[in-house]
Amino acid sequence: MRQVWKLLLLASCLTASFAAGAQDDQAPGQAHANKGASPRAELARQPPTLQNIYGRQPLSLNGRWSYIIDPYETGFYNYRRQPFDQSPTGAGGFYDDRKPKDKDDAVEYNFDGSPTLAVPGDWNSQAARLEFYEGTLWMRQKFNAAPKDGKRYFLYFGAVNYEAHVYLNGKKLGSHKGGFTPFQFEVTGRLLKGENTVVVKADNTRHQDDIPTVNTDWWNYGGITRDVLLAETPDTYIEDYQIQLAKGDMGRIEGHVQLAGARRAQDVTVSIAELGVKTTVRTDANGRAAVSIALPKNKVRYWSPEDPKLYNVTIAGATDTLNDRIGLRTIETRGHDILLNGKSVFLRGISLHDENPLIPGRLRGEGDMRMMLQWAKDMNCNYVRLAHYPHSEEMIKLADEMGLLVWAEVPVYWTISWEKPEVYANARQQLTDLVVRDKNRASVIIWSIGNETPVSPVRTEFMGKLADTVRSLDRTRLVGAALEVHRTGDVVTVEDPLADKIDLASFNQYAGWYWSNNKEMMKFSFKVNYNKPVLVTEFGADALGGYHADTDTKWSEEYQDQLYKNTFKLLDAIPGLRGMTPWVLTDFRSPRRPHPYFQDYWNRKGLISETGKKKQAFYTLKSYYEQKQQQYK
Repeated sequence: MRQVWKLLLLASCLTASFAAGAQDDQAPGQAHANKGASPRAELARQPPTLQNIYGRQPLSLNGRWSYIIDPYETGFYNYRRQPFDQSPTGAGGFYDDRKPKDKDDAVEYNFDGSPTLAVPGDWNSQAARLEFYEGTLWMRQKFNAAPKDGKRYFLYFGAVNYEAHVYLNGKKLGSHKGGFTPFQFEVTGRLLKGENTVVVKADNTRHQDDIPTVNTDWWNYGGITRDVLLAETPDTYIEDYQIQLAKGDMGRIEGHVQLAGARRAQDVTVSIAELGVKTTVRTDANGRAAVSIALPKNKVRYWSPEDPKLYNVTIAGATDTLNDRIGLRTIETRGHDILLNGKSVFLRGISLHDENPLIPGRLRGEGDMRMMLQWAKDMNCNYVRLAHYPHSEEMIKLADEMGLLVWAEVPVYWTISWEKPEVYANARQQLTDLVVRDKNRASVIIWSIGNETPVSPVRTEFMGKLADTVRSLDRTRLVGAALEVHRTGDVVTVEDPLADKIDLASFNQYAGWYWSNNKEMMKFSFKVNYNKPVLVTEFGADALGGYHADTDTKWSEEYQDQLYKNTFKLLDAIPGLRGMTPWVLTDFRSPRRPHPYFQDYWNRKGLISETGKKKQAFYTLKSYYEQKQQQYK
């Protein structure tokens, strides 16, 4: 059976030619709204995704969704390879959810008789015949609604991998590209009283001109992998806000509020009752107002891993009120130091994927996420690198609550089509969506613009513009990237023109695994040509949990453990070392890793195996971090 579906996978890759058009400089969180034009023209503007969507007590559309596998995209194109939803009537596709009119009406699909998948959740881990599938699935959910006059409604998706086309009651709402960022469509006036039907065409086919590109080292999980929500707002609502400490100023909050709707000019009050602070601002004709609040001296508990204090913040206008839990902290660099709330800190970190090693597939909810973050804390981490793409909003909020600093990243990964404007626009949009979504989360201290991108003039221009984008959106955090290194003899040099655009000398290195071995790696030394904090964003070795040998035998726990011990000695010799995120917390699935015994489509660099067993290097890293914790008290 698996071989059959591998053939279908190949067929779908060869025949799937549709891709949504290049994104222009759209509003944050924008999805492509359908206007009856060609797919490449679906560029009408949508509002930003709602800030703090969970604060609105939305209706969840999660649960069991019916699905139809469609490797030839029969439900989207007619036999002339023309999209049904671009026809004059917009009808004819699977999104119609049509039933036979009578006994001589042949309808070649049926959601009612189809199997179901759990949402949120990927399809690869839920059905054996979908394990290696890349292509199109149609997914349908029915729900009841009772829309009210004077209210607005938004259909929100936390993430769909990778390209989504969304239909409500047979009519297209629009499309979205990007497998890890949220998007929404306003459905005011389109909801029916009573039963409604939403259909999603989800396509996880990889393309060279997408972000990420065709070549990655993680499983390409397809489907609706995060929450689907229906949110209700007033006619004029709080669309966006930022409430954070001003850059370098622990005595003042600086930010903004943004309203959307007919009554955009009104008074808005921002208050933190526990601190006894309140300010009222007047939004302008565009619904925007700057916020500045002086904080009482010696009363603020600043957020940190040791004391992850969150304050209840209320934002109240004449037409809408929202509550959020926000931590107050500053982050900056000075020479080699990273200063959290003005104090030098060593980032005791670990990298991790959005994947549960124990229950196959993407992390599906708070329990999975809390388990992963608690494993990091068990290792004495104060910091996690959420690689190599945006993780869920719930994950970031848990990091806020549990006291873990966060490196947040977009999947500008390895070698992409640097020269194409539409590829840059896609990367820029995903980065913008990430920053806009998580800008109020104290745990996020670093926005990462990419991983292991090979140096070239066109790449450096591309990445430099991404760094400029981050700074235009948020001046209060650091900008990073996982740079590559260059070896000349025994010297490993960190020298990359992109370093001039970021705040950190951050790089990946694999001495002892991809180059050299445990016996020879100690001859290397590192040369870092920047007066910036040094973060080592990756190092590690594969080890099959439970496989034991000597320290010279690759794939053994002993080899991995010795590599960690050797690496600590090498890195501690770097004067500016201020943190690291070894690769990786847990074993994770990857089609690039086919060895039938040691890998079996798993990347085995985890410090915890797919059974939850802690490998020897877990305890070695924990001990090292205990020493660093004492050093930086």
